Amino acid sequence: MNPLGQPVGPPLPEWRPPARPQHAVLRGRYCRVEPLSAMRHAADLHAANSLDRDGRMWTYLFSGPFATLEEYTTWLEARENSTDPLFFAVIDGASGKASGIASYLRVDTTHGVMEVGHLAFSPLLQRTRVATEAMYLMMKQAFELGYRRYEWKCDALNAPSRRAAERLGFTFEGIFRQAAVYKGRSRDTAWYSVIDSEWPAREASFVAWLDPANFDKDGRQRRPLRGD
Repeated sequence: MNPLGQPVGPPLPEWRPPARPQHAVLRGRYCRVEPLSAMRHAADLHAANSLDRDGRMWTYLFSGPFATLEEYTTWLEARENSTDPLFFAVIDGASGKASGIASYLRVDTTHGVMEVGHLAFSPLLQRTRVATEAMYLMMKQAFELGYRRYEWKCDALNAPSRRAAERLGFTFEGIFRQAAVYKGRSRDTAWYSVIDSEWPAREASFVAWLDPANFDKDGRQRRPLRGD
């Protein structure tokens, strides 16, 4: 209660706005997440994306699909120096090749909030340890920088993205109706978040899941990643 008898949020006497995330390399056991470069990454990414013959990975994204390498390279060049969104390439540690992109966006240092998005994961990256570790590394950096809230948003009709958010430990917060127009259609947006008080438990789940002992000789998980 404040002196007027009104309920207010808990005080944050030690709160300091965090630094903005930098274009630095994040290294894990199975992958690295590095600053996006059209020169270094376009060919590998376009080849990986082309394995999606039907263009299914682009349905719920604001961009794509891209018919040619030249078209895709031009798109990457326009984004590699952006600071918000801040784009990264996900590099498979085994092959050394880029197989997807991700970004930080809507970075709000005043309130300690940022979002992960623009996730374009090729068939080589989808449903892999590399994809999970990349999302872990990005989330880890956000909370280590001091952010209080980490968001995931997607088209409310994008069932795979919504399942991924829940698997990764994000909490569903609701639907923003008619929140966007893209590719000539209306989008309702589903909102998810992880907050700083939840991060220690989420991190422990990631670490346990990513442990090599959690996978059999064929790479199948022994225990699923728990998002709670």
